[in-house]
Amino acid sequence: MTDHLLAHAVDQLAEANWMFAMVNRDEEAEPPAPPQPLPRPGSAATDAAASDAPSHQGPDPARLAAFFAG
Repeated sequence: MTDHLLAHAVDQLAEANWMFAMVNRDEEAEPPAPPQPLPRPGSAATDAAASDAPSHQGPDPARLAAFFAG
């Protein structure tokens, strides 16, 4: 239940940011694409993404060290 509620909160925040960008954009500019909802736990999209995900979470420590050193 918590994962579903968190995904819903993230979707609502993304929609609010998108609406803000739509209202405050230049009228001649290309409108931003509407946000895509996050896949919910247990959905086929979530299961497929989890099987393709790398085994570790987060960035590689060596890449982080190189980024902050430079």
